[in-house]
Amino acid sequence: MDDIDAWVWWLVGAAALGIPLVVTAMPEFGMLAVGAVAAAAMAGLGFDVVVQVLVFAVVSVALIAVVRPIATRHRAERPRLATGIDALKGKQALVLERVDGSGGRIKLAGEVWSARSLDGGRAYEVGQEVDVVDIEGATAIVI
Repeated sequence: MDDIDAWVWWLVGAAALGIPLVVTAMPEFGMLAVGAVAAAAMAGLGFDVVVQVLVFAVVSVALIAVVRPIATRHRAERPRLATGIDALKGKQALVLERVDGSGGRIKLAGEVWSARSLDGGRAYEVGQEVDVVDIEGATAIVI
């Protein structure tokens, strides 16, 4: 063991931290692995063990303190691009068959959808444009 340089041990440690990173998908292990690589660089440059450990600690803590809050904020944000039924809400549609509280048909985003009016007493005639307020299953709710 005395024949192996300190930088090799730091790289082994970085690789060992990479295993739980992959298995658990916890990015903190990756940040610690980057700290170990930085310590390996210090060992390769000939710095003593105290400097290596300090660099490992400083780099790891700095990454966790800076990157983790940014990642948490991005994970909490909703996607800006609406997809699926969320993208259809608020769109206009053309009535193909009379739409009332019990049903009807509309053309929405190039497709024919079943539809019903939000207000059960209100009816929309063929050719009218309506606004989609919600999607329930395969039925568009329109006003």
